[in-house]
Amino acid sequence: MAYEKVTLNLKMKDVELVKPSKSTPSCILSLSTLDNRGIYNNHCETVHVYRSSTTHHDSDSSFNLCHVFKEALSKALFYYYPFAGRLVKHADDEKLRVHCNPNAENYGVPFLEATTNCTLSSINYLDNTDTIISKHLVLKPQDKSYPLLFMVTKFLCGGFTIGMGVLHAVCDGFGASQFFNTIVELAKGRIEPSVIPVWERERLVGSITKQPFPLFHMNKESIAFSPFLNQTNSTNIKQYCFKVEGEMITKLKLNLMKENENIRVTTFESLAAYIWRSRARALKLNNNGDTMLTVLVGMRRSMKDYDPIPKGFYGNSVMEANIMLKVSDLNEMPLFEIVKLIKEAKNVASTADYVKNTIDSLETNFKDRVNMDKSTGAVTVLTEWKHLGFMGENLDFGRKEIVNLVPAPCNLFANVDISVFSSSNKFDDVVPSMKGGINLFTSLPDAAMPKFKEEIEALRYLG
Repeated sequence: MAYEKVTLNLKMKDVELVKPSKSTPSCILSLSTLDNRGIYNNHCETVHVYRSSTTHHDSDSSFNLCHVFKEALSKALFYYYPFAGRLVKHADDEKLRVHCNPNAENYGVPFLEATTNCTLSSINYLDNTDTIISKHLVLKPQDKSYPLLFMVTKFLCGGFTIGMGVLHAVCDGFGASQFFNTIVELAKGRIEPSVIPVWERERLVGSITKQPFPLFHMNKESIAFSPFLNQTNSTNIKQYCFKVEGEMITKLKLNLMKENENIRVTTFESLAAYIWRSRARALKLNNNGDTMLTVLVGMRRSMKDYDPIPKGFYGNSVMEANIMLKVSDLNEMPLFEIVKLIKEAKNVASTADYVKNTIDSLETNFKDRVNMDKSTGAVTVLTEWKHLGFMGENLDFGRKEIVNLVPAPCNLFANVDISVFSSSNKFDDVVPSMKGGINLFTSLPDAAMPKFKEEIEALRYLG
């Protein structure tokens, strides 16, 4: 197996394949219509940062993290054996499937152990504006068919990072968190997971319909464009982390309520409207072009007339709520009007009719997929990780406590389109102004970043 190796003062061992601890079935598993979306056939990469407990500053040499982690991973894979298989596209219908063959040489989850000659504090526990370092702490395979990959990097201080790459086609963020929690539970001595995984992808397979929704809601001739993304030379795009303080969010919500006393908004809705507009301004989208905001709405809560998704399900289970506006309208209309549009779109996307029609439309138009490899900047995709459960105290490894979680720069969706709302980290918890705040991860061309930073800072001075 060939892997790209990085040079960030890292010393790496050979990649090994971790297999399930017990015998697992040999089978071919089909995926759902949602899993088969072309934009999901990429790895979503996260870096989980652990430091030694504040009461134990030594390197705790008796704790062999990699041995403990691999053993727990092996036990978890007995329950989540599809992660040990390989993703393949079948020639007959071009749909993705997971091949699980325990006798195959390449069966298992690639695992890489690394050490570095620096401390976590020297890289600020990845609590940085520019998140470029994090991309060196995840495993990058040349073979993209592995559903799951891990890289554990040990630091001189006794802390470590766990880099996890998960194929979005096999699970969503909630499913990834469920699996990661299972590994930690088993590492701590549980006999079996507290939540038993459920495959059941057939629940979300659509039927052919005569009147499908359009796969792409924008007219390609009128899509807005950014001058920073239409240059002949390669655009330097980076992922940045902005701290949006709780006080800033409070000011934003109070201002929205002053504009319209009858409106009640969530943190997500108010920030979604503000960030959509701020990104359009930072990217200098042309005024007469169309722009679209996509917010992801979970389906795991029960909906009337729709079978509830069972506990333990770890496949993709989110709907897209889309709002389209002319760039000029986005810039000029009151912000609370944009929030109202977001609320309406979320409400529609949460109905059983919308879910069924969307899945049926995706199934009907399966071979007419949208190419998201290149972006004009017209689309902003927002997803919220605050409630996925990646930062709880139950995720500590004994004396090693989790202090931060960052998305590593990856090719999920179009690189510049997606932004992530994440929980504040353990360092932010002790900063009074960050109470109720979030970390915003967004990708932008270098030339657009100063204006976006100015827009975020302007939240301090509202009212």
